[in-house]
Amino acid sequence: MSGTSADLTAAPVLAVLVRRTGRRLRAVLPTRDVLATMGRSPRKDLLAGLTVAIVALPLALGFGVASGAGAQAGLATAVVAGALAAFFGGSNLQVSGPTGAMTVVLVPIVHQYGSAGVLTVGLLAGVLLVAAALGGAGRFMAYVPAPVVEGFTLGIAGVIGLQQVPAALGVRPSGAENVVIGAWDAVVAFAAGPHLASAALAAGVAAVMLIGARLRPGIPFSLPAVAAATVVAGSAGLDVATIGHLPAGLPAPSLAFLHVGEIPHLASAALAVAALAALESLMSATAADAMSVSERHDSDRELFGQGIANLLAPLFGGVAATGAIARTAVNVRSGAASRLAALVHAAALALVVFAAAPLVSGIPLAALAGVLIATAVRMVEVASLRALARSGRGEAAILVLTAGATLAFDLVTAVIVGLLVAGALALRQVARSAALTRVPLHEGLPPADHHAEEQALLAEHIVAYRIDGPVFFAGAHRFLLELAETTDVKAVILRLSRVSAIDATGALVLGDAITKLERRGILVLVSGVQEGHLKTLDALGVLDALHAGHRVFAATPDAISCARRHLHGHPAAGA
Repeated sequence: MSGTSADLTAAPVLAVLVRRTGRRLRAVLPTRDVLATMGRSPRKDLLAGLTVAIVALPLALGFGVASGAGAQAGLATAVVAGALAAFFGGSNLQVSGPTGAMTVVLVPIVHQYGSAGVLTVGLLAGVLLVAAALGGAGRFMAYVPAPVVEGFTLGIAGVIGLQQVPAALGVRPSGAENVVIGAWDAVVAFAAGPHLASAALAAGVAAVMLIGARLRPGIPFSLPAVAAATVVAGSAGLDVATIGHLPAGLPAPSLAFLHVGEIPHLASAALAVAALAALESLMSATAADAMSVSERHDSDRELFGQGIANLLAPLFGGVAATGAIARTAVNVRSGAASRLAALVHAAALALVVFAAAPLVSGIPLAALAGVLIATAVRMVEVASLRALARSGRGEAAILVLTAGATLAFDLVTAVIVGLLVAGALALRQVARSAALTRVPLHEGLPPADHHAEEQALLAEHIVAYRIDGPVFFAGAHRFLLELAETTDVKAVILRLSRVSAIDATGALVLGDAITKLERRGILVLVSGVQEGHLKTLDALGVLDALHAGHRVFAATPDAISCARRHLHGHPAAGA
């Protein structure tokens, strides 16, 4: 009987949860109106998609190799995740695939758990992203401060560039966990036995991309540079490492990599990947909005699209993916009008996978290293860094600490460090905005209530203070200790109408100041307490003694009248 009763009680709750989940799911799925945009400018989208594919091909190969999962994994990610994120995502202009930032996170996962582990992490990250989308977490990404984002990007650029040093110099990676140490080991090994062919190919590709971007910004130089390097290496018979054999086509979808017992060990890595995918995708979508005229992305829908992409890409051998800022920028600048362009980009890469895999296999790894080094250099927006550095020492400190933490530790630690420092500086700024001001007694009173002789008399015995801004743990002690040291008066009126916020610490410090004043025989009266703040003060008993003595007032004139009666033993004129 009790079991039946419990079932009946749980049934309505379950029904409500199912309905809410259904509503959230419908909210993040692409609508007919969204999909209808793909037919408005197909010619522009076709051209933009092909342009992005030319840029994306060497990047997909390079990031696949750099992550440790291999070039095939990079291509599979660009094709599968690129198509799914374009269809289900919340931005009409976003292009997704393997990225440098994600590669930085994946490298240690591949080293520790192997290819099966990195695929499992991608799948788990997809689950977390879908859950975040259904929970409406997209709006919280807007609270990441600009210096954290810029420092994060600068740090990622440094990590990507340093990771490519061994391949660019044609030496074996030392296996060092820190990229700075790994790059230094590669330089030492190169000095002991120089491999000039690899260094020349990497430097040549990077130079062509960087100089070409300066002279002709609209032309993607990466693919021609890699093609030229491949031809030179093959025709000259240079002894350089290449991508090697790539199977034509994508593998059949499979969950053979998934081992349930490993999931608890991979949970923290999956959380880091999901957090990075969310952050980078929403940053990229926001950048696309800024570059376009009327586009505005849906954050929760974008998280859902990235979640679906990361859920399914591992089944085809793809690693974790996210929105790619550089490819998205190329897409927008090439005239993309809808998500059809990103789908065309994925389709074009699929053609390479199925029809041109033998051509790709001969690409030198040093050439791909050159592509990624040039990409890292172009990620650094010098103008933005200068502007933030000039805006204040606090912003500059956040930027430098975030970038340094990225190089020294990992991306998630870097973001946490940046957010903590930014939060501390913001609290400091808010705390400084709070002030204790001595105000004239007649402020806010009718003119008839402040005759000159009466004010002279009152000024000898009564002082009024107005507290402006927040009274909370970060700044309450500073000015409330000043209040407690008030001397040579018989009554203090505290005007709290302009207090914007008060927390438990601030309330207790205020109570301590009131107690110290009263112990010295000074009468304390309070006026203008807001209803929400009164609840906090009463809950902590801060105003209990004042309530008992009827010394808490809605308006300052009433508090002044009470002070007069107390000091003079009779109602003053105009009271």
